[in-house]
Parts: sequence; C-alpha cells; structure tokens
Amino acid sequence: MKKYLAGVALSALLAMPATAQEDVTAATVLATVNGTEITLGHVIAMVQMLPPQYQELPDNVLLDGLLEQLVQQEVLASVAEGDIGTRERLGLENERRAFLAAMLLDEVGMAPVSDEDLQAEYDAQYGSLGPITEYNASHILLETEEEAQAVIAELAEGADFAELAQERSIGPSGPNGGQLGWFTAGMMVPDFEAAVFALEVGEVSAPVQTQFGWHVVVLNDTREQEPPGLDQVRAELEDGLRRARVDAAIQELTAAATVERPEIQVDPSVIRNLDLLAD
Repeated sequence: MKKYLAGVALSALLAMPATAQEDVTAATVLATVNGTEITLGHVIAMVQMLPPQYQELPDNVLLDGLLEQLVQQEVLASVAEGDIGTRERLGLENERRAFLAAMLLDEVGMAPVSDEDLQAEYDAQYGSLGPITEYNASHILLETEEEAQAVIAELAEGADFAELAQERSIGPSGPNGGQLGWFTAGMMVPDFEAAVFALEVGEVSAPVQTQFGWHVVVLNDTREQEPPGLDQVRAELEDGLRRARVDAAIQELTAAATVERPEIQVDPSVIRNLDLLAD
C-alpha cells in the first residue's frame, strides 16, 4: 500500500464517475468488479486504516489511489476465493476476530478521559508526595576490592576524582569522569544506592560491591525536586487511565463470557505442523 500510494501521489490513476455532490452517501457506488460493488464507504473506511503520513496526502490522490487499490484487491480476491483452503479460511477467521476485538478496545480506550478522573489519578499518584531528593554522584568502577582501596588512598592524597575515573574506571561513565548525573531512589542497584544515600556532599565512599564490580563513589550534590504539576504528567496519566480501562473491559467481558476449555493434552510442537491444515 505504501509504495502504491507514493506513486499515486504523482498522478491520479482513476477518473471518478460523475455524481452530484449532494447525492453522495456511503452507499454511493464508485466501481463494480465482476458484479461486486465498491462504495464510497469502503474508501472512507480504508482511509481510517492508513498510517498518519499517508492520511496527509491530498484528498484527490487518496480517493483515486485507494479506489484503484480496492478494485485491484477485489479482482485478486475474487480469483483467490475460488481456491481457498483450510489454512486460508482459518486465517480469515483470525483476521476478522482480531479486527473486531481491536475495534471494540479502541472504542473503550479512546473514549474521553474526564477532568475528574484525571485529577483523581493525579491525586492518587502525586497528591501525597512531598519534595523528592535527587542525587548527583560520580563513581569509579574497578574489578577488585584491592584496586578500589588503592584508588581511595590516592584520593585521600589529593588525586583528582575525574582524572582517576578516566584512567582507571572500567565502566561506561569512565571517559566522562565517572559522572552519573542526577537520579532518585529506585534508579540504581540497591547496594550502590544505599552507599550514595549515606554520604555527605563531597564525601568518598568505602568500596561498594555490586554485580558490576567494585565502586568508589563520591556524592557531588543533592537537591529537592517538587512533584510534577498535573499539566506536566497529563499525557502520561491519560495513557495509564486508558490502559487500565482497556484491561478492565477485557477482564469484565471475559468473566461474563462462557469459556469452556476441554481437558485435552496437546503437544505444543503441533502448532508448527502445517500438514494439519492441508486439505
């Protein structure tokens, strides 16, 4: 479809039948292929399925191009339908099922989120939060505790932390002087984080072991960050509410459905056995 529409953008491929604008409806027939009608409604529905970049094409290009594509698809489909087998029939059933399920979930998820729900979600996530402490630290990552102790001794004698990080650190932050930037609780591995939180600004830690090796850490600074305002996290909260609404709908509808699973043992490897779909 993408290559086809890109070509159509250069030239119109099909002339439209003459129809008075006021008489046009979704049922207006734009083409008939071997007796099967292709309507304006088919084109409109197809436009809604296009990726955003193709929906930006001029309307005349979309109309001509999509109609021609529908004509060609009907020509091919009418031929293929005469030779459809079990594999194809089941594939069509799966496509129909997936389309209808996606349509319903889209309606559920994309329904407007009320300001009241948004405020309630913000209050639940951020209402009880006070200022959040952020930490700025640097580290030198080494392979052994002995190497870490040696680095600490050099720092005590006045060596520059950033220069030692560039020379000795085996971590990816070494070339940057060991700088880790700003982070909050929960962003670092627990042992490393605990060591940072115990430091005063400017203080160097004892060797800290994690799964990555041995760290020598210096706390550069701390600051208090106020929780984000509602407008800052509006999009994030809306996405979360929509996902929760979709999950709730799936659980509710599934619970209300009659689902029967016969007690039968199936070897999982059979899902790759195409011979089972042979006619």
